[in-house]
Amino acid sequence: MKKSLVNAIKLTGIAAFAFLALSCGSTKLYSWYDYQEDYYHYLKNADNESLEDLTKTYQKIVEKQKESRGVVPPGIYADYGWLLLQSGKTEEGKAMLAKEVELYPESEVFVGSILKRFGK
Repeated sequence: MKKSLVNAIKLTGIAAFAFLALSCGSTKLYSWYDYQEDYYHYLKNADNESLEDLTKTYQKIVEKQKESRGVVPPGIYADYGWLLLQSGKTEEGKAMLAKEVELYPESEVFVGSILKRFGK
């Protein structure tokens, strides 16, 4: 009886360890590429080169989602849309903002305030 109890405890310990070891692995939901670095450089420098880099990164994120969810991360369409609006590309910007609301309906209030600033 004691031996089976000890074996059951060992088995439980091994199972718990295996579960914890497997659950600690990171699962990437989205592909962010160089977003963080490019956004930082854009905010810091605000020049044409950093704007180009950031635009390319947005395009890459939108076109090439390869992680487990396979969709663009929350806020990217809105961010990209805002950038396009500021650059004078109104129609493209509005299309990105509409995609943000389509994918993430909870962003409708935020996107609505952006569109209100630009007169829809």
